Amino acid sequence: MGERIRKRSVDTTQGDGIPRDDRVLRITRWSGYVIAPVLFLAFVSLYGAPGSTERYFAWGISPDLTPLLMGAGYGAGVYFFYRVVTTDEWHRVHVLFPGIAVFTLAMGVATVLHWDAFTHGHFSTWLWVFLYVVTPVLIPALWVYNGRTDPGKPAPGYVTGGETTTGNGSPDDAAVPSVVRWTSGFVGVVLTAAILILFVWPEPMIDRWPWAVSPLTARVLLGWAFVFSVVSVFFAFETRRSAAKIPIESLVIWFGLLLVGFARSWGDVDSANPIMWVVLGGITVYLVGLSALYVLMERR
Repeated sequence: MGERIRKRSVDTTQGDGIPRDDRVLRITRWSGYVIAPVLFLAFVSLYGAPGSTERYFAWGISPDLTPLLMGAGYGAGVYFFYRVVTTDEWHRVHVLFPGIAVFTLAMGVATVLHWDAFTHGHFSTWLWVFLYVVTPVLIPALWVYNGRTDPGKPAPGYVTGGETTTGNGSPDDAAVPSVVRWTSGFVGVVLTAAILILFVWPEPMIDRWPWAVSPLTARVLLGWAFVFSVVSVFFAFETRRSAAKIPIESLVIWFGLLLVGFARSWGDVDSANPIMWVVLGGITVYLVGLSALYVLMERR
């Protein structure tokens, strides 16, 4: 983990009078305390018992691979919101918020479109409804509100590694290479456009996907894909290395759980379908690439 930047000066305001002290605000932290346990319940239900969704989840899902992949996302979400409530600096977690915001909106839309598919009256259904009524408003609001504290670079009077910064950067905030950022942005824009088209018209995905998906589960899986694609776009504009660490850790956990999910339910897929290998290959490439990038950033 990168060293924490500690506050040494109260002179952290800029022209608009907003304190740019890089704090994770209390409302953001408490939101994390509420969201993380809910995500943990979803993770345990979906990843721990993928064959029992009719009993434990908001609707029955088959085959088992789909709840495993959904559970992988919730597992990574638990880790991310744990870091939100335990880290001191907002800039270390802010990059993932736009992707999560789009995901929550997609889940809300999918719920409205496919309400008949849910198990009405089940506790997990009402928990799902609560989560995706509240978070499509809460997450972007937190991103905007807490984002006002972000100095954009280490503020004067901060120290890292025992040395006070001058506002011109620090060892922990060395720039992410431009080629990495702009490649991420390009891939993110292309994927976001493709995902949006399929979310609106999921029929091609339903017809050609290498395992069985319904209109609801197709849109849910696409919603999870939004997290990665939108974060990739926003990462292109974030130069600070320290801002990349927690998002990369969260994505590595997510992709690792995804691969384990495929291994657990390999019999559900059509291995002759070339889309299967594009999906699996993409996850593997990003898992290896992000892991290598993280190691290189830690060594510098």
